[in-house]
Amino acid sequence: MSVYIIAEAGVNHNGDLALAKKLVDAAAAAKADAVKFQTFIPEKVISVYAKKAEYQVASTGGEESQLEMVRKLWLSYDSFRELAGYCARKGIRFLSTPFDLPSLDFLMSLDMPLIKVPSGEITNLPLLLAVARTAKPVILSTGMSELSEIEFARKTLLENGCPEVSLLHCNTEYPTPFEDANLRAMEAIRSRFGGTVGYSDHTLGIEAPIAAVALGAQIIEKHFTLDRTMEGPDHACSLEPDELAAMVSAIRNVERALGSGEKIPSPSERKNMAIARKSIVAARAIRAGEIFDESMLDVKRPGDGLSPTRWFEVIGKTAVRDFAPDEQIEL
Repeated sequence: MSVYIIAEAGVNHNGDLALAKKLVDAAAAAKADAVKFQTFIPEKVISVYAKKAEYQVASTGGEESQLEMVRKLWLSYDSFRELAGYCARKGIRFLSTPFDLPSLDFLMSLDMPLIKVPSGEITNLPLLLAVARTAKPVILSTGMSELSEIEFARKTLLENGCPEVSLLHCNTEYPTPFEDANLRAMEAIRSRFGGTVGYSDHTLGIEAPIAAVALGAQIIEKHFTLDRTMEGPDHACSLEPDELAAMVSAIRNVERALGSGEKIPSPSERKNMAIARKSIVAARAIRAGEIFDESMLDVKRPGDGLSPTRWFEVIGKTAVRDFAPDEQIEL
C-alpha cells in the first residue's frame, strides 16, 4: 500500500474561501493524496475562558482570546460544500476534521470516505461515540497521549461501529523540536495495537516525515500554507508549496527505495555482476597437464568465468589445455 499523504491546510485559509481554493490547487499540484481542512463552530469548540497556546500567542499576539482568534479562521458550511466540489474537480480527496457534533453531521452529508480525529479530541467521549456511529474508518492522531489514552479512544471507536482505526503518532507543539519528535514511538504504537500506523508532523522542514516513512509510516500528514509570513496561528510552522511538493516526491522515492525486503540482486545491478566480480585466472603461462597450485592462479575481473568461491576445487586439478597469463581457467 502506498503511503497516504494528507496535505493539512487546516485553518491556513484565514477564513477566506478563495484562499482555501488556492490551497487545494497547491496540494493537487504537489500530488498529495488528500487536502484536509478543519470544520467547526467556534462557540461550540472554545469557551470564552480558553487561553491561547504559547505558539498561538507568538504568531498572533496576546491581545485577543483563543475564541476571538478562531472566529477569524471560520468557514461556513456552504464554503466547505463548495470546497468539496472544487477538490473533486481538481482530482484530490477532500477531507476535513470535525471539532463538534453539528460539524460532524454536516461533513457526513459530503460523503467523506473517512473521518480524521485530531489529537485534542482523543478524550472527547461524546464526539468519539458520534464518530464511531457514522461507521466510517477513522484516522486518529495521538499527540499529547499515553498508550492508555490511545487504547481508550480506539476501543471506544471500534466497539461502537467504527470498522477501522488508523493511528498517527504526533507531537502537538508548533513547531515540534526535533528532539521531541520521537519517531520510534510509532513502533510502540504498532506493537501495542497493530493495524495502520502513521505520523502527523509539526517539525520544521521535511526531514521528519521522510524519516517516518523509512520507519514504516503508512500515512503522513503535514501542514502547508501558501506563505509562511501570512498572519495566523499555523502558517509559521507550515510548508510552502514547493516544500510540500519536495516532501511528496521524497516520500515516493523512499517508498520505492524500501523495496520488498528480499535480499537478491536487483534487475538494475545484475548487469554489473560480471564487471565487478572476479574469476580464477592463470597467474602465469600454464601448460596442459600441469597440476594447479596456488602459485599458478590468481583472481581478476571480469567475473564471467570460474568463481573464486571454487578456488579449492581448482587446486590439485590438471590443466586440460594451455593457458596464457590472465586467461580464465577452465576445468
